[in-house]
Amino acid sequence: MTGQKNLILETQNLVKKFGEFTAVNSISLDIESNICKGLIGPNGAGKTTFFNLISGAFKPTSGKIFFKGEDITGMQPHKFSKKGISRSFQVTNVFTRLPVMENVRLAVQSRGKDNRNFYSHVDNLKQYKQKTLEILETVGLKQKAYYPADFIPHGDQRKLEIAIALATEPELLLLDEPTAGVSVEEVQDVVNVIQKIRETHRITILIVEHKIDVIMNLCDSVAVMHEGQLIAEGTPVEITKNDLVQTVYLGGD
Repeated sequence: MTGQKNLILETQNLVKKFGEFTAVNSISLDIESNICKGLIGPNGAGKTTFFNLISGAFKPTSGKIFFKGEDITGMQPHKFSKKGISRSFQVTNVFTRLPVMENVRLAVQSRGKDNRNFYSHVDNLKQYKQKTLEILETVGLKQKAYYPADFIPHGDQRKLEIAIALATEPELLLLDEPTAGVSVEEVQDVVNVIQKIRETHRITILIVEHKIDVIMNLCDSVAVMHEGQLIAEGTPVEITKNDLVQTVYLGGD
């Protein structure tokens, strides 16, 4: 561990193997506090596996993960969440039969004293209702608070998933392709939500996204993976000018 005070997350020589296949190959990545960092690469580069490692879904084959200076390597996923790491997923992961409000309220309540009393109606748990409404306001879903989650458009479901992640009060928010499956018209709405979160919360964001313009508009710095390895890192401008990145990902000569 380097001991740099401005780092919120650090991985050291992180490796994940599935049998003989190495999905993540000795990744050492530093993420500074209160920035938005992009993680890009072609399909099969190992980005989601890397996310699964730093959110606790997978245990690394070798290497270390540090969060705010603490070694959290191999920690169980729910403990990652309690430490302050929350994530969204490539495939929308919400309770479709519950109202929008209840989806977020459950996450808010998970951080409160009544975290096991999930069957009470939100109006009977007023201490959580206000915070839930504030989060829905942040993501632009307050007017749809009582809509069933499966009734709202896919773009709104993606925003709802971000709201659920935000409700757990993370210091590090991991967004795995937040615009996946979203219509062209809705992409900017999702981007605006992420930008608003950056402006209103002291939070660090790590985002995987295939839409390169989204990454370039949102992120302070970008890391690039290819075949399980980290091949480049820099500002968005530096990454777009990198010859190796152009060759393996951005379609250059």
